[in-house]
Amino acid sequence: MKKKLLFVMPSLAAGGGEKSLVTMLSHIDFDRYEVDLFLFNREGIFLDALPKEVRLLESQSLFDAFTLPLFHSLRTLWASGHIGLAYSRLRYTLRNKHRSGSSVTEQHSWKYMARSLDTLEQKYDVAIGFLEKSSTYFCVDKVRADKRIGWIHIDYDKLEMDPEFDKPYFGKLDHIITVSEECEDILKRRFPEYDRKISTIYNIVSPTIIHRLGEQQAGDVYGRRAGETILLTIGRLHAQKGLPLAVESCARLVANGYNIRWFIIGEGEEREVLQELIRKHGMEERFILLGLRANPYPYTRQCDIYVQPSRFEGKSIAIDEAKIMYKPIVVTNFTTAKDQIRDGSNGLIASMDPEGVATAIARLIDEPELAGRLAKTLSEEKLGTEEEIHKLYKLVGG
Repeated sequence: MKKKLLFVMPSLAAGGGEKSLVTMLSHIDFDRYEVDLFLFNREGIFLDALPKEVRLLESQSLFDAFTLPLFHSLRTLWASGHIGLAYSRLRYTLRNKHRSGSSVTEQHSWKYMARSLDTLEQKYDVAIGFLEKSSTYFCVDKVRADKRIGWIHIDYDKLEMDPEFDKPYFGKLDHIITVSEECEDILKRRFPEYDRKISTIYNIVSPTIIHRLGEQQAGDVYGRRAGETILLTIGRLHAQKGLPLAVESCARLVANGYNIRWFIIGEGEEREVLQELIRKHGMEERFILLGLRANPYPYTRQCDIYVQPSRFEGKSIAIDEAKIMYKPIVVTNFTTAKDQIRDGSNGLIASMDPEGVATAIARLIDEPELAGRLAKTLSEEKLGTEEEIHKLYKLVGG
């Protein structure tokens, strides 16, 4: 008999965790497992990439009403007779208004949001909250399952979360999975009482698929100009990704005479802030926000240098994918950078400031033999991680 698995995510919007989930689901042996997916919001550019065998659960109408804009939500809930839930919606807004830090806000807002969510009728062999915070809380509070797994995709300490809130939830999990050894060490130091539950499963990346997708668009995606160097960064327009630092680095390079254009694939809440900073530095023609791309791989394949200027990461899928395409890579020295890049061997690790990033990029432009050596090293590495799916099988059984 097939084991019944449930995965839970906020949505399938563009993000590393979302891409990691879709890739993992595409590698699951559906002869052994039945897989359901619950999304708080049934939206995102990766929806169309879900394997047909995955059953996407229906959204819940009360939650949909709860997440409407405040006055619309209150009016809808009140009119349908859910007075207590309307009060919770108001408390939810007030709680968020007076709390700084989105991670802590999401944690402490859960008790209000949870009231709008029903416990799922189906009982599962294994429930997997594939992202930290609400996805994991849902698996503990709203799912009947023989086994529960929580997944943390990032450096926990950099999330500025309240570990005291997570402790009782982690206590009810059978396994806590993260995406790199450094992230695993951080979790074990933060939650020593749960160290035997914590282990690493790398994000699954497939060189065969990535190269095939990269070749789907044969034409020049950048409108390349003579003599210029194309830089690329992929990530949400979010403070975590360090994009203001990238704008300033770009301005330094241009001021020093480098003929570059720097493209960003991603969307998020920092768009207006970044646009203003781009205008301030006069970089409108040099630093380009492309928005989302369902298939970013032709952009990675055709860029000259891949740059990840993040403040913190777990294990960046975008970096792994740039490695698979043998690109010269510059990353900042965030905590987990050395899990993916060996400085001077298969990429460059720069100090987390505009001068450091600009200097590393300039070095790759000025020393093409160095860029070639880094790319050659990557071409000789084993970069596919498809076998990581077997670690999941071991945890869930079957």
